[in-house]
Amino acid sequence: MQPSFPALPAGTAPERGLPVLPQLAARLARAARDSAPEPVGGGPALRAAACGYWARRGLPTTPEHVLAAPGAQPLLLAVLAGAGGDVLLTRPCAAWYPPLARIAGRPTYHVPVPAECGGVPDPFALLETVRRIRAEGGRPRVLVLSPADDPTGSVTPPELLHEVCEAAAAEELTIVSDETWRDMRHDPGGTVFLGPAEMWPDHVVVLTDLAGGLFPTAWPAAVARFPAGGRGPVLRARVTTALAAVRAELAPPIAAAAAYALDEPEPVRARAAAAARLYGALARAAHERLTAAGVLSRPPQAGPYLYADLGELRAPLAARAITDSVELEAHLSTALGRPVPGGHRFGDPPDALRVRISTPPLLGTTDDERQRALDSPDPLAAPGVGDALTGFGSAFARLAGG
Repeated sequence: MQPSFPALPAGTAPERGLPVLPQLAARLARAARDSAPEPVGGGPALRAAACGYWARRGLPTTPEHVLAAPGAQPLLLAVLAGAGGDVLLTRPCAAWYPPLARIAGRPTYHVPVPAECGGVPDPFALLETVRRIRAEGGRPRVLVLSPADDPTGSVTPPELLHEVCEAAAAEELTIVSDETWRDMRHDPGGTVFLGPAEMWPDHVVVLTDLAGGLFPTAWPAAVARFPAGGRGPVLRARVTTALAAVRAELAPPIAAAAAYALDEPEPVRARAAAAARLYGALARAAHERLTAAGVLSRPPQAGPYLYADLGELRAPLAARAITDSVELEAHLSTALGRPVPGGHRFGDPPDALRVRISTPPLLGTTDDERQRALDSPDPLAAPGVGDALTGFGSAFARLAGG
């Protein structure tokens, strides 16, 4: 039976992203009068734009191997339903992966990640888990990876990814590679990103949620690239059927804006680069304050998240009646005035005392505040950001007894 945890604290507005890029808003507005429905899986313009996006990243494809949907969640749900068998996830993994596997009726198994990164499992632990599942009568079929990872903010070293792909190939697993945050690397010149589709093209579905950097978080749009060989054509057909069954097609204005974003004209490229710089500055500053409080966290490399381990503070936490990540989540969410989800939501055991930190709330609550930080050469000097970081650091220092 799957564990049940309390809902995240109420009373805080849902997390918002960066302000809407004016050119995207204009493209959406121009298509607002379009009453012709977008085909399930995306129309020709959107799928062609997705092909161009992946080709620029060394993954050539053709429109018949691409599907689009209103968000990564319905796409992944349809993939898991269509692939069949048992699902292997990392520990930790994005909080939305396990519920989708449950909805699809797929048993899930978590495999630990190496200490140096998240998003990709230890290859030896992966092989051991697969063989144990088979020995118990299971059918391991799908491995979900996140090479630029939510929740840990780390990027998988190419050599480790190669070992994992070899292990997955040996066990005939289909890989779903969530590459939502690949373009949000804080140091794109120094942090190498390599996706599994570049190593094992006939067995990897690449999933990209546009809200990771190209699109507003409130506009749901995602694309998936299916392999041309292996199980790819059959899986794509099954996913199309599943999306059609639940009417998971994009609204025409969102599809038009998504095609514009995937074409990556200069305004979109400039915004993505500015967002990556901003996330990098925030994540580094948050990491410094966590470290000063005695909290362990992997150095952030991509996206807006960090994964904090407070296991070293177990004694002072216990003195505050905080003995697991459920209690830690409740305490920090109250102290910081926004949800701070505990590690139990990401597949870790509750007694691990971990939380995921999201940095955009440090920018303030209005679009004007976030735009000023985005435009600033020193976003940490933007009004309110320094105070927010001080409050953030103080909340963790108090937990350490400081």
